[in-house]
Amino acid sequence: MEEKKKQQLQDNEAQKQAFLEDFNNGLHRIGRCMLIVSIILLVGVPFVIGAINGVTPSLKGFLVGFAKVGIIYIPVAIVEFLVYTPMLGVGGSYLAFITGNVTNMKIPCAMNARDIAKTKVGTPENEIISTISVATSAIVTTLVIVAGVILMIPLRPVLENPVLVPAFDNVVPALFGALGLKYFMKSPKIAAIPVLSMTLLCVLVPAAISQTSLLMIPAGGMALLIGWVLFKKGKLQK
Repeated sequence: MEEKKKQQLQDNEAQKQAFLEDFNNGLHRIGRCMLIVSIILLVGVPFVIGAINGVTPSLKGFLVGFAKVGIIYIPVAIVEFLVYTPMLGVGGSYLAFITGNVTNMKIPCAMNARDIAKTKVGTPENEIISTISVATSAIVTTLVIVAGVILMIPLRPVLENPVLVPAFDNVVPALFGALGLKYFMKSPKIAAIPVLSMTLLCVLVPAAISQTSLLMIPAGGMALLIGWVLFKKGKLQK
């Protein structure tokens, strides 16, 4: 009887993995097509508008401008891809990187949805939950933007109120502080040194606050090194 149940569990797990593979393959096909279309639209529309109005920049000017911006954003894009993709899954990653607002919208939504549904990274359930949560975030964001555009003039006195401006400037740090604390408390031995060192760096060098994406590289490296050392010493569970 136990062997039958064990075999049934193995069959169910195999079916889940087969479903996950087919599901991800479909997402990759659709996601790649949408990414190509998005890149063409993002890059092509300005050139088309410039050509129509006769103000298209020279190729040299475009490359020089692209190099000045790319030298900052290319490393940031690589870091964000490596850090965020495991959190978002396949479908969530494609949706998030196409629709934007990854850090302040998509990541918190996906992490919160995963905690509510109690799914684990790499499972079919997590892939589905992540994709649905990011899609929902994108839809809600679009609806809020539409409502904001319509109500922009009536709400302008409130949004520009000097009393509320500091609150709006700290929405994202407050959001990630609340989310981060929960995960830091799960592994305080790993989180303590990276958090304290990055906090100290930002206090001593205020300009580093605007380079949080780049700071994830040393902070993540320290966390991985500490986790590896604790694991080797047997002080960290598998």
